[in-house]
Amino acid sequence: MAGTDRRKATAEGGGPAVILIDPQLGENIGAAARAMLNCGLVDLRLVRPRDGWPNEKARAAASGAVEVIERARLFDSTAAAIADLNRVYATTARPRDMIKPVVTPRRAAEEMREAVARGEAVGVLFGPERTGLVNDDIALADAILSVPLNPGFSSLNLAQAVLVVGYEWFQAGVEAPPRQLVTNATRPASKAELLNFFAHLERELDACGFLRNEEKRPSMVRNIRNLFQRAELTEQEIQTLHGIVKELSTMRARRGRPE
Repeated sequence: MAGTDRRKATAEGGGPAVILIDPQLGENIGAAARAMLNCGLVDLRLVRPRDGWPNEKARAAASGAVEVIERARLFDSTAAAIADLNRVYATTARPRDMIKPVVTPRRAAEEMREAVARGEAVGVLFGPERTGLVNDDIALADAILSVPLNPGFSSLNLAQAVLVVGYEWFQAGVEAPPRQLVTNATRPASKAELLNFFAHLERELDACGFLRNEEKRPSMVRNIRNLFQRAELTEQEIQTLHGIVKELSTMRARRGRPE
């Protein structure tokens, strides 16, 4: 989806480091960097990238996330890449024969936020595209991070995995904005305008016989009103509805005239 406004670009200090172990294609590294910056993350660490570093294909695939690419750091081992961190998560979709806590990205994000608030540095390990993390790397982590997906098809590509984790991190620090109505050149209808429309509509419904059942009329009127209340109509939409009702009543009147 488009929507980048570079005037609003922000990068979160203290966010988790994204550590790519043995990444294969520069394009995948670039896509992961793009996903990181989408979520305000800039600490990219690369352990033994197969095609070397720097990598022009990574820069091109980053689609503008140049800050992440330029700040990326290169390491010879996983141990070196995480040496300055206090808490590390290892991403994997496969069960492993080791006793470790297993958390979802949402839970991990909450824990990472709490750790960062205590002044701790955190990071997330991502394995190679084809094979994922090896057990020796997972053994260095404090917890396993597993994305709950379709058990019959739960594999993610590298950028997808980074985006899921980054998204949950970003959302954990964002207060949900209030629900808003985008009205462009108009505004939400006032209750007076809505009630005036109801009166117009019900008058015409009485005239055409739709509300002729006196016993059911009150509940029918309430149902109709509730329908339009849920629509959260704008002032312009109210005017349009008035026009529709007026035109329909005019057509009915014309048809009722003798030839």
